[in-house]
Amino acid sequence: MQYHQLGTTGLLVSRLCFGTLTISPLQRSFSIPEGAKLIRAALEMGVNFIDTAEIYDCYPYIREALTGYSGEAVIATKTYAYSGAGMEQSINKCLKAINREYVDIMLLHEQESVYTVKGHWEAVEAMVRAREKGLIRAIGISTHYVAGVRAAASIPEFDVIHPIINKYGIGIQDGLTKDMLEAISFAAIMGKGLYGMKCFGGGHLIPQAEEALDFILSVRELAAVAVGMQCLEEIKYNVAKFSGVEPESDLNEKLSRNKRVLHIEKWCRGCGQCVEKCTAGALKVVEGTAKVDMLRCRLCGYCASVCPEFCIKVI
Repeated sequence: MQYHQLGTTGLLVSRLCFGTLTISPLQRSFSIPEGAKLIRAALEMGVNFIDTAEIYDCYPYIREALTGYSGEAVIATKTYAYSGAGMEQSINKCLKAINREYVDIMLLHEQESVYTVKGHWEAVEAMVRAREKGLIRAIGISTHYVAGVRAAASIPEFDVIHPIINKYGIGIQDGLTKDMLEAISFAAIMGKGLYGMKCFGGGHLIPQAEEALDFILSVRELAAVAVGMQCLEEIKYNVAKFSGVEPESDLNEKLSRNKRVLHIEKWCRGCGQCVEKCTAGALKVVEGTAKVDMLRCRLCGYCASVCPEFCIKVI
């Protein structure tokens, strides 16, 4: 496994980061033992970087995976907190849930531009105070926007940026792949630590996994890339690719058939809360039922978090 320094944070992270969204209640909803077992398997294969978020509800998986584990583990989480008090609650919730005295990285979740960051400035100030106290080691944002990367790159308080990036620009909200690459390059020049997300375009590029990974591994400014993994075969395949080793041929063939979709159950009553939550514009209510445009859908599963009927899932 290759390891890189994450900007100027002092954190040494594996180039492959375990993205926990896919095992979370928002997607496959693994039991805690099942999810923890997968994370532990990745750790033992050399993956020392774990990405999660408050909304994913994956802290119990991480806590169990780390129980009895003596190796190094770098944990990044994200929060929608926008006030100082809200951020303090998010930090305390995380530390208690993962049973640690500090969390390595805390990010403002899904920031769009300098304006959204400034609208969350109380939360930023709370993160800075927590960093000074040693409760957080590094702070920053996650974003699907080129403007978000450029904004965070110019904010001295931020250490880390977690941008969406993939070969075909799937999910980038305000530009193309080349635009995001230029923003990432600028952020790296500004000394920010960068780790990418959605290199498979939310699952759309899984049939082209080798091509998608070859592209993302060519983006040298990225210290790491968060990849969602739901089975041992996916972990083994990705560990091989990120280690510069050719994966076993049967793994490639098996995983190329794993195309995911957003499924909406028949009992949907069309309340529209998922439509409001979706920042990709992939959902709308048609004749009293939510419908998805899979060409727009990022398969993030965030819509499922607000569904009062629990009728949305990524399968």
